[in-house]
Amino acid sequence: MVDPRHFEQHAAIYDDARPPYPRALWDELTRAGYLVPGRRVLELGAGSGQATGPLLAAGLHVTAVEPGPQLAARLRAAHPAAEVVVARAEDADLGEDAFDLAVAATSIHWLDLDVVLPKVRRALVPDGTFLVWRNVFGDPDVPTPFRARTDEIVHARTRPPRPGPDAEDASVTVVELTRSGLFRADEVRTFRWSVDLDAQQVHRLFTTFSDWTPDEVDAAARAVRDLGGTVTEHYLSWLIALHPTDRPPS
Repeated sequence: MVDPRHFEQHAAIYDDARPPYPRALWDELTRAGYLVPGRRVLELGAGSGQATGPLLAAGLHVTAVEPGPQLAARLRAAHPAAEVVVARAEDADLGEDAFDLAVAATSIHWLDLDVVLPKVRRALVPDGTFLVWRNVFGDPDVPTPFRARTDEIVHARTRPPRPGPDAEDASVTVVELTRSGLFRADEVRTFRWSVDLDAQQVHRLFTTFSDWTPDEVDAAARAVRDLGGTVTEHYLSWLIALHPTDRPPS
């Protein structure tokens, strides 16, 4: 099991190293009527606040749950309007009928869904929404020379792959989120975008990837230098909107 505390160890660079969520995702959340000023939002695995900031800017009241003390401290400093709870989502008291929205932004794969989904269901008002999204590095439909080099690094690994379902696959995630019968997935959207990265930015970004070793990170940065010093990397981001079913949480 990859250690989720990896992110806590790199708290000082996490926020700057990770690209923000695309504008198109926030536009869709607004268009769909989720970002209504005054709504109460429960954010799970908030990290340093990459989703927290836009949620607050939209006029929502955010309770951000983050288990890493250093990440939580950075979150508090950057977004003092948020209520920050330093705890695992599995352990936190989320209350009942306390939130209009719950959000998991690139964090759902770290959560024990057997524990968290019933808690989120109880924490949401009956007509609440659970929004799950993530950035996926490397759009599989847009091959690039840099992706070819990073694929070579991954294929050379001798250690076993990360256990469990494919966390980057939206359809797999939908199955995991709905198998309890507590939620139904009413919408799945995909957004494609790109970003230019130099060798230093790639080194910082890949350092935050929990399944990459320091030697592999160095190799990825060398690949950028070999390819001219800057690469255009294509991302995709997906969004899943879930709503409670009539099945009561246990």
